[in-house]
Amino acid sequence: MIVYAVLLFAAAALILGIAAAIYRGNTRLIHDYHQKNVAEDKRRDYGRAFAGGLFVAGAALVIGGVIALFGESPALVASAVGVPIGGLIGSVVVLLLVQKKYNGGLF
Repeated sequence: MIVYAVLLFAAAALILGIAAAIYRGNTRLIHDYHQKNVAEDKRRDYGRAFAGGLFVAGAALVIGGVIALFGESPALVASAVGVPIGGLIGSVVVLLLVQKKYNGGLF
């Protein structure tokens, strides 16, 4: 499970790094078509909300990696896989809500 944990930590570092850059205002990391209808005065709020969804995904991966370090019992393995999946689903929900609020839809 150590290899699994390291992979989760690496993916989390990448996602959290991108989320931090977007949160600080680098909305160029978000596809243009996702922000096509976002008003210019709302770009900062949009970026911060979008980054929040990515922070959820990154946190779920970190938590799943930490759980994976505790052992290989069936309950731990289920948790180490389930937490990241649940977090990624939660992240997608947050991102969809952000898109609907600021962009009026997905595209």
